[in-house]
Amino acid sequence: MTNGWIDFINLSVGIAGVTMTMLGLLVTLVYRPLDRTIRRYFVLFFSLLIVYTGSILVCQAVDFLLPPAFKKPSLFLESLSSALLMPVLTAYLLLLSGESWRKSRLFAAVAALLAVYIGLLVYTQFSSSIYTIDSEGVYKRGPWYPVLLVPIALIMGLNLWGLVRRWDKLNGKQRTALLTYLVVPLLCTLIQMLFYGLLTIAIGTVLSALILFLALLSDQQEIFVRQTEENARKEFDIRILQMRPHFIYNALASIYYITQDNPKQGLKVILDFSVYLRKVFNSVTKREPIPFEEELEHTRAYLAVEQARFEDKLNVVFDTPHADFRLPPLTLQPIVENAVKHGMDPEIERLTVTVRTRKVNGGSEITVEDDGADFLPPNDAEEGVGLASTRLRLERMCGGTLEIAPREGGGAVATLCIPEREEVGPYD
Repeated sequence: MTNGWIDFINLSVGIAGVTMTMLGLLVTLVYRPLDRTIRRYFVLFFSLLIVYTGSILVCQAVDFLLPPAFKKPSLFLESLSSALLMPVLTAYLLLLSGESWRKSRLFAAVAALLAVYIGLLVYTQFSSSIYTIDSEGVYKRGPWYPVLLVPIALIMGLNLWGLVRRWDKLNGKQRTALLTYLVVPLLCTLIQMLFYGLLTIAIGTVLSALILFLALLSDQQEIFVRQTEENARKEFDIRILQMRPHFIYNALASIYYITQDNPKQGLKVILDFSVYLRKVFNSVTKREPIPFEEELEHTRAYLAVEQARFEDKLNVVFDTPHADFRLPPLTLQPIVENAVKHGMDPEIERLTVTVRTRKVNGGSEITVEDDGADFLPPNDAEEGVGLASTRLRLERMCGGTLEIAPREGGGAVATLCIPEREEVGPYD
């Protein structure tokens, strides 16, 4: 391969390197799920890579466009920026391992070798024993050129040793990405010590850096998804605990007055109320759909307490021939509670709440109908925590839906659609 072709390839490497590293810096700055500390590391990392690849570009452009005077300072920046990438990588390895770089002997050793390397770089500006650049901008290695690469090779070896020591603290993607970034430039350094020509170190550094960054993005995306799901699960638990206080207060007040007039009935209501509470607290711990019969038992216990409270003003009808399906816990009961709460009106003589189930194409359907007060379409602010939580569980646990519409003649009809059982999954 002629020197002209080598120079052309090296110039292309510089252009491609600057382009890819600038793109990497842009992604680092705008990618929202990225952890703040990791973002700072990679902003520094890509900034150094831009200086490094930019210096390569300037060095190669001397052979085509720029005066020879640009060669020596750009070569110095190229060597310095590539070396500064090493402690940044060491610090990143320590960060992933849960260690502080300030207290790490590994980082101290890397910093010491880096100081030696920088000293050698400064020495090259006043000596021709390592390399020289003639008046025409031609780079020539000196007899002591391999000495310049020894500190860098040792730093790479130390980082590789540090990675092996911390292997169990990293996940699979982190191990593969860090190992790639350490091994590829190390091999390229050894190749460049033996052969002069192509910028193998630059090629290996840029490619392995991009592999490292892509692995990081993939890992951060998985962490972001897990955190989002965990936050949704916690929100679900909080909503379950928030949706009941008003009913519990009213139920206890009703039990108090019922027990005064009819102790036997009061004891029955207390039993129904205890069943209701047990079902609520059990539902908090469940992450998978439950049999419809179990949810129906919970709803019956709730309605028994409300019927004791409202006496003849509340009538309940169950028409549930289809019961062989599963649904998220605390799905039916909040909807029935909503029907009682909004359907009961002092001006009506009696409120009738009807619960029906039927098998439909692709799943099961539940309707909760009341003939109470006039229906007002709910919005996000008025719907309440109970229905909002029900919609959330239906969507995330089984892909189900909840629709509430006015009933002909007054009142409202709530319709729940539950997909086939095999489509239902856990709520994680």
